[in-house]
Amino acid sequence: MRHTTEIKLINLQDLQAVELGVRKPEDVRQLTVSDALVDTGATRLCLPTPLIERLGLTPVGKRPARTAAGIVERTVYSEVEYTLLDRSSTIRVTDLPEGAPVLIGHMVLEELDLCVDMKKGLIYNPAHGDDWIEEQL
Repeated sequence: MRHTTEIKLINLQDLQAVELGVRKPEDVRQLTVSDALVDTGATRLCLPTPLIERLGLTPVGKRPARTAAGIVERTVYSEVEYTLLDRSSTIRVTDLPEGAPVLIGHMVLEELDLCVDMKKGLIYNPAHGDDWIEEQL
């Protein structure tokens, strides 16, 4: 079953520039995606290149990624602050081709203590109620 959700994305470097006083708050690059696909087969937060460009993210490296088409090389970009269900964190972004959906991978869900319910979609971890509990290793 396909589950989508809204995710807010903000260029983390822009937020840091505001804190340093070298960028105005209204110049922070951000966007909201209303139909991001929750994909537990994905690892990270993956964005199509046009959204990466709109956010002004910068490449930081390359990584191999396993896809349905086999192993491909993907570019990893600078961090975004992301918000799902009123919970926020930061992560580096992996690129996807233009036209691909935004993919919310399992690292994002684990960081925010969220999970997928087959009927309800994205929910707070029922084992923790409405509390945000971080797993310690």
